[in-house]
Amino acid sequence: MQKKRQRKCFFKANNIPTVDFQDVDVLRRFLSSYGKIRPRRRSGLSAKYQRKVAKAIKKARIAGLIPFVPK
Repeated sequence: MQKKRQRKCFFKANNIPTVDFQDVDVLRRFLSSYGKIRPRRRSGLSAKYQRKVAKAIKKARIAGLIPFVPK
């Protein structure tokens, strides 16, 4: 049995203290090809930042920066 490689939290690794809903390029990293929010085990985020990213994505969708459904 192989050990799974521990993935570093993107925000901790890059010293980014806050998640901004207007930073669409960063938020798209955490969306699947279908436009769904990726779970923690796939995105590699810590629980704290996963919650912040989910809120930021939802806020960006309402603001019209990210579509609700893919084209």
